[in-house]
Amino acid sequence: MLFTGEYEHTIDAKHRVAIPSEIRSRLDPKLHGSAFYLAPGTDASLWLWPEKTFEMLASTSEQSLLPDEDLAEFEELLYSQSSWVEPDKSGRIRIPERLLKLAHLDSSVVILGVKDHLELRDPAAWAARRDEKLAKQAEIVLRARRAQARQRGHGGE
Repeated sequence: MLFTGEYEHTIDAKHRVAIPSEIRSRLDPKLHGSAFYLAPGTDASLWLWPEKTFEMLASTSEQSLLPDEDLAEFEELLYSQSSWVEPDKSGRIRIPERLLKLAHLDSSVVILGVKDHLELRDPAAWAARRDEKLAKQAEIVLRARRAQARQRGHGGE
């Protein structure tokens, strides 16, 4: 599923936030699962994946008794800090307090669609970050084109 858009929501006193209805309506439990995985993202964000997408991505990483040190460190951090969250009947998920603190989230959140996942960010921090990125949009597009060319030319490396 392709996630796009920007949605502002509130976090209630029980640490719940609603997944935008536009997104919920497009999720297929057979393809995506009925729950999500919530994990620390980059730059004080939380990343939210449909459970089947997260599990598929996790299963594609190479298994080894002696994994690469950088990959092992990343996986230890990612999986130990991730939480399986199931929406209630109103489409809300509960964000664990430790993840709220990690992402500096209080009573409001902006939910971003970012290709294969959603990102939860502090609205003021996101507004500043978005403005910075928009000011450098031409440079970002050029770097993305170069990265795509490298991936095509080197089998994804």
